[in-house]
Amino acid sequence: MPTDGSAASAPRTRAGERTQLRVGRLVKAHGLKGALKIELYTDDPDGRFVPGATFTLQVPETSPWHGKPLTVREFRWMNSHPVAFFEGVDDRTTAEGLVRAILWIDEDATASSTEPDAWYDHQLVGLDVVRDGHVVGRVIRVDHLPAQDLLIVRPTGDGDRELLVPFVSAIVPEVDIAAGRVTVTPPPGLFEDLPGDPEDAEAPDGGAEDGPPDAP
Repeated sequence: MPTDGSAASAPRTRAGERTQLRVGRLVKAHGLKGALKIELYTDDPDGRFVPGATFTLQVPETSPWHGKPLTVREFRWMNSHPVAFFEGVDDRTTAEGLVRAILWIDEDATASSTEPDAWYDHQLVGLDVVRDGHVVGRVIRVDHLPAQDLLIVRPTGDGDRELLVPFVSAIVPEVDIAAGRVTVTPPPGLFEDLPGDPEDAEAPDGGAEDGPPDAP
């Protein structure tokens, strides 16, 4: 791992390889005919959710939808909320079984995302993590959780430790793929241990704490 501030490049990917891009999460059944409200992770929903678009589902292994694709039948906006109808989802009960499912699409792994502030995982893995102008670690993977994405960072000089950095603009204000780095402004204690409470410090040699002398 370079520690002198030199740019690190993301792992190379062979032409023709495919990767997956997360584009949305199904958050709530809408109405009685199987519609689902979507939390969007794309800036081009009308282009991503065209009729016939097919997604890979991230659902628990116990779900009847595990391992099955989901295909868009209709996409519309209702009161400014994105709502979609999918093939095979014709009633509210079926739709409720898909709530919290995450939608993924296959993309050419060598292509760059055309959406602002959107990156493929393979573009982020391997980037230097820079704080206050100094390299403090490297991104080793990206975890996608229902609530948010996390950058998993290996701190410089610590081969075993992994830090979970929320991938939000307040903590990761800049991603520069060309320069091979992400800039972080973490809260205190994320990359280093917080100083201990002075009251918890060990007493000076002798072990005695300040206080009145023992009675004779």
